Amino acid sequence: MSNFLEKPIGDLFFPPTIDHPFGINLWELFNEVVSKATGNAFVPKEFEFEYQKSPLSHLPPVLSIIALYYTVIFGGDYVWKKNKWAPLKLKLISQVHNIILTVISFTLLVLMIEQLFPIIVRHGLYYAICDMGSWTQPMVTLYYLNYLTKFVEFLDTVLLVLKQKKLTFLHTYHHGATALLCYTQLVGKTPISWIVIGLNLAVHCVMYWYYFLSSIGIRVWWKEWVTRFQIIQFILDLSFVYFATYQKVANDFFADVLPHCANCAGSMYAAAWGCCILSSYLVLFIAFYIEVYRKRDTKKSKVVRRARGGVAAKVNEYVQVDLTNATGYSPSPMGRKDIPKKRKV
Repeated sequence: MSNFLEKPIGDLFFPPTIDHPFGINLWELFNEVVSKATGNAFVPKEFEFEYQKSPLSHLPPVLSIIALYYTVIFGGDYVWKKNKWAPLKLKLISQVHNIILTVISFTLLVLMIEQLFPIIVRHGLYYAICDMGSWTQPMVTLYYLNYLTKFVEFLDTVLLVLKQKKLTFLHTYHHGATALLCYTQLVGKTPISWIVIGLNLAVHCVMYWYYFLSSIGIRVWWKEWVTRFQIIQFILDLSFVYFATYQKVANDFFADVLPHCANCAGSMYAAAWGCCILSSYLVLFIAFYIEVYRKRDTKKSKVVRRARGGVAAKVNEYVQVDLTNATGYSPSPMGRKDIPKKRKV
């Protein structure tokens, strides 16, 4: 174990290089901090993901936890409503949860950038997304840690149940499906994982930071940008994943028929799961958009279009609306200002 943290502070920083674009060896720093924090139980530089040996690397336990997640949230929501228990506030817990996920997302993101920068500069983008040379030990470790956070994020929905907020299909489906998506890409060894994970981490940095600020009563002007970032994320994710999958299919099955660059590393199993799950997110988002913005006479359309934050508010659970008690106007105190006053005759 190196003594990276024992160096004088001036020796930790240096002019940025291709290998260390931030002017500090973040991977070495991360390795030493995590190693000491865990008593060397987990040493990032020594971690190797082993199928069916590493924690949560076997499908049956993963599916069991996902099934338990759905049982807890739907069962808990049913029991809570049946007994007519009062919603819990849980303000402090929510704040801690959101700030922790903000820090984790940001940390993993900058560590991934540090690892990816020299790969892309030296070998190019196609190599970075399709060659097994970019499936490095540090990147796999970061992929695995990101995978573990998907189970921590289950708490998002548990908190919604305890607060008795309305659950949407997209929100509940998303958490379970994302955990499964991360599992399939780790097992399938897909180098392109960094595209989806990196964009997701960037969005989560903004999203969970927004959640935190909102929970302490701070309103921000950039709330709608959370939705815009997610739309950009969807477009980029699917563009890269479809491109890589096409390269793989063309190379493996139609090499003499279809034009393509070269093979793209990773299993066909992982490629299929990636395309299906990411495509389902886009389909659900489009379906919601049509329901809210095209079917203008529905109650949900009237309520959501008046909710502050629009699509961001509804899709990401920024604003929870109980449609059974809604009037078509925003249920917030400010929303009643939108109702035109009747003229006196």
